[in-house]
Amino acid sequence: MTAKFEHFESVPVRSLPGGDEKLIQDLIAGDPSILTLGPLVLHDKERIQPSSGRLDLLLRDTVGTAWYEVEVQLGKTDESHIIRTIEYWDIERKRYPDIRHTAVIVAEEITSRFFNVISLFNQSIPIIALKLTALKLGDQYGVIFTKILNYERKGIETDEDNQTTTREVWIKRSATPTMAIADQILTIAKELSPGFEFRYAKNYITMKLEGKGRTFVYLIPQKKELKIWVTLKAAPELDKLCENEELDVKYNDYYNGYQFDLRPGDVETHRDFFKDFIGRLYKAGTD
Repeated sequence: MTAKFEHFESVPVRSLPGGDEKLIQDLIAGDPSILTLGPLVLHDKERIQPSSGRLDLLLRDTVGTAWYEVEVQLGKTDESHIIRTIEYWDIERKRYPDIRHTAVIVAEEITSRFFNVISLFNQSIPIIALKLTALKLGDQYGVIFTKILNYERKGIETDEDNQTTTREVWIKRSATPTMAIADQILTIAKELSPGFEFRYAKNYITMKLEGKGRTFVYLIPQKKELKIWVTLKAAPELDKLCENEELDVKYNDYYNGYQFDLRPGDVETHRDFFKDFIGRLYKAGTD
């Protein structure tokens, strides 16, 4: 069977019925997946900023650990819009420092001036540029988004994370019961190797094996629960193990690891499971 192709005409957004920035904002808000940035959900729209401006869209990943500050511009990118996008990103990351933030600019034309401006920051700002293309076929319309630039910080650690802090700071930020969950995880790891230890970074607590550079586990103690990432690649066997446990667990593609949201009592109830899981990670890291 021969595929049937139709000719879609590329047209300016303003030529579409109701074609303005609000139309594009509404399309993204209704289905953030059209940006092709992964399984995102809408967190806020027209978010008021202290600078008297409004952030077009605030999107987040499905587990709430990564936020995307999105600004939409019709036509070409210009300097003022670029700076506004970065400003809003900076405001949100200072408001919520425990969350990963990425600036996203959407425009019909990503100009060379945009790349010149971004190059001045020497990739220190996580930013994504998406080219917006509106399409027309008869009385049907559509839009597509093409990633032109991607300085998104994948993985866990960044320069900011390398800023160390203390256990006392983390207890004050979270709560003693959730820090106790972290200690239970460390105790299990030490049964595998006494060389495991915590490192208290600004944004995460990391668990490393002494003498080795690899980070094995990442933890974020919060007020009511502990978020923990075990950095194993997704595998059917591991998925099956997780399915057999009545735990809040999911695979986070952004961080390339299994994420567990633990509350007091979870580690005791599933101790053998966590020892097996961390043991697999330990074996993978020492082979």
